[in-house]
Amino acid sequence: MLTTTAPISAAEPQQDLILPGLQAMKKHFQSGQSSSYEARRDKLLRLQSVVRRFEEDIFRALYDDLHKGKEEAWATEIGIVHAEIRQALSQLTSWMRPKRVGTNLANLPSSSHIYNEPLGVVLVIAPWNYPFMLLLSPLIGAIAAGNAAVLKPSEYAPATDALIKKMISETFAPEEIMVVQGDGATVLPAMMNHFRFDHVFFTGGTTVGRIIYQMAASQLVPVTLELGGKSPCVVEADANIEVAARRIALAKFSNAGQMCIAPDYILVHHSVKDKLVDALKDHIRKFYSGDPAKSEDFGRIINEKQFRRLVAYLQQGRILEGGKTDESARYIAPSILDEVSPDAPIMKEEIFGPILPVLTYKSMEEALQVIARNPNPLAFYIFTNSEKREKAWIESVPFGGGCVNNTAWHFTNPSLPFGGRGYSGTGACHGKFSYDCFSHRKSVMKTPTWFDPGIKYPPFKGKLSLFKKLIR
Repeated sequence: MLTTTAPISAAEPQQDLILPGLQAMKKHFQSGQSSSYEARRDKLLRLQSVVRRFEEDIFRALYDDLHKGKEEAWATEIGIVHAEIRQALSQLTSWMRPKRVGTNLANLPSSSHIYNEPLGVVLVIAPWNYPFMLLLSPLIGAIAAGNAAVLKPSEYAPATDALIKKMISETFAPEEIMVVQGDGATVLPAMMNHFRFDHVFFTGGTTVGRIIYQMAASQLVPVTLELGGKSPCVVEADANIEVAARRIALAKFSNAGQMCIAPDYILVHHSVKDKLVDALKDHIRKFYSGDPAKSEDFGRIINEKQFRRLVAYLQQGRILEGGKTDESARYIAPSILDEVSPDAPIMKEEIFGPILPVLTYKSMEEALQVIARNPNPLAFYIFTNSEKREKAWIESVPFGGGCVNNTAWHFTNPSLPFGGRGYSGTGACHGKFSYDCFSHRKSVMKTPTWFDPGIKYPPFKGKLSLFKKLIR
């Protein structure tokens, strides 16, 4: 995923304004008022209510920032938030209940439990590409786990940023949830260098993610990093090409390609390349008409800087489809590129836009070499009708999560953990996994007093053989 904020600077002019609010949050959390089941449920219900009440405003904000139509905004942002709130409300009692686990022979007749404990004051830093969902989705987990939360929306999505500030300030006391606005390069160091958060949840690019990680590490603050990378999409010779093209095009060109789990490039078996490209072209036109610039379903690039970066990629291959641009509208047509060099910048950097390179392979080994140039992608997609080939690909490619015969939709299943590995991130979220992310699992063993064998106490001489039987 591309950079959430500008590169972090050392400037900290807002420090004196932010820190008192953070200290008030810490004091409120330590009072225990936010950790009860009733308090958590109440906050989730308030969040659910305000999202419903501001639905039309959310639609407008997402259109202003990214040209998202109502249907796409609902399916990819608002609806996902509602689904996660509903799941948290229905499962909260179960999540909070201490879990009984087994006890080993040496500790019998003790009983063992794992308690979920809230962490404290947590920081959630969101990106601009899904500025509503990627801020509130982690917040749901933080609330369910009993934490106070600081939210940092992306300043690059100003309409959504302003709306979230309004929604949260009208719904929650500042010591419960606080929204911090402004240049991330300024406000993040102002907070993180002078206040110890109990967890930092960052969604964004690897460059800024490293800096967030370093600031957190200086105070031993645990972090979750949802980053990105170059997510490959492999299309085998035996794949259903029509279905593959339709599902690839949907994920790749949704939100104008500004999606961290969009297929970054295609690796298609050489024998079906032409058929796949023709099907992709056909579905692009079906989805967005012959002129996507006029389609209500096709988005815009977030700002001029990203627009210019993407336009440069169009020069790094032969354009098979699209290629039209309009800087004044921040419009880049859905585009397919051929004859792209593996050494070109477009094959070394996350594209994060509506440009799809198509590469071919003849053997699995050849394709794996291409994927290995950008290891540990956030997502991996394989289209094949062979369970044997499916298993081979899944076992051969290290990746965060993915799909077989689909793209991106694994993100919408809250029963699946979402997260990367290596350069694509650390930690996981969604549903119960978000609750776990913002909880400390506290181990407790309870031992009765009616049984207290002397073997456990000195002197130990002569007890070695018995220890070997008990402790194993």
